[in-house]
Amino acid sequence: MSSSTSSSEARWGGFGRTFLIAAAGLAAALLALAFLVDPYDSGRSPLKLKTGVSPQGPRTAAASRGRDPHFSGAIFGNSHIQLVSPELLAQKTGIPFVSLIAPATGPREALVLLDWFLRHRKEPAKALVIGLDVRWCTPDPTLAIEKPFPFWLFERSSSRYLAGLIRFDVIEETLRRLRYLTAKAPERARPNGYWDYEAGYEVQGFHSDPARRAKLLEPLDTSGGNITGPFPAEAALRELLGRMAPDMPVVLVRPPNFVSALPAPGSAGARADAACRDTYAKLTASRPKTVLVDWRIDRPENREPDNYFDHTHYRQKIAGPLAADIAAAIIGLR
Repeated sequence: MSSSTSSSEARWGGFGRTFLIAAAGLAAALLALAFLVDPYDSGRSPLKLKTGVSPQGPRTAAASRGRDPHFSGAIFGNSHIQLVSPELLAQKTGIPFVSLIAPATGPREALVLLDWFLRHRKEPAKALVIGLDVRWCTPDPTLAIEKPFPFWLFERSSSRYLAGLIRFDVIEETLRRLRYLTAKAPERARPNGYWDYEAGYEVQGFHSDPARRAKLLEPLDTSGGNITGPFPAEAALRELLGRMAPDMPVVLVRPPNFVSALPAPGSAGARADAACRDTYAKLTASRPKTVLVDWRIDRPENREPDNYFDHTHYRQKIAGPLAADIAAAIIGLR
């Protein structure tokens, strides 16, 4: 090997080492910055930072909302409980509510957010509202998720949280966080988490679309098909509730479905639906101050097509009365 070749290899080797060291240093600096500015307001930074976060999706904004000491009641679930207004519940019960829903999530995500909310209360929560759609009826022990969810953000483990910060979208959010922290009057994500999707549906013309109405009238099986069990989501919820104060009010809600998405009496779907409902009814019967509010039944509101955008997403015409029933249930538990 010639001396020139050896010299060239040495130079490239030195460059490679320098590059790796520089890259590692940059990564460490970015991680330290993200930890200090706390892009999702998780409360882990040693610095005293501005409250709240800039507008972002509910999956990450829940970290800030869930630890806000102003709220002593919370709503959990997905878009099937999303239109239940925390403001209306607060007005009727006197309990400040936050909505910790996340669209396209299931029991696994809801239980993580429930645990996050509870462990950030200095005093016991005054009421919990949990939406139980068909995903809570699954026999799948893994409680599989449909869309990505930032489980790392709600971890008890600091090392797992730090590992979660090492991703490109965190860098982007860290920059937005810096702008939020340095602005005099920054735009803030809504503190109570309420997100009214009705306006979005209206803009897209869902309500006036004849094809939508025709599809709504077609039968749809939303029973989940689990007639014999097991119901791992119920077991996980029971275990979590067992770690809570027994006098903490809990309202389980079976959200409304349009009548064409309700199983026909005597069908396999009806048996599966009943099995799931009975499982959660037994849970409520076994725990003090726990009640099941069931709107997944054949009732006049669920027979009116104008009350629905699709088989499982209802409008404010149903959301208001549903919230009133939930509030009445909370008051009844006192």
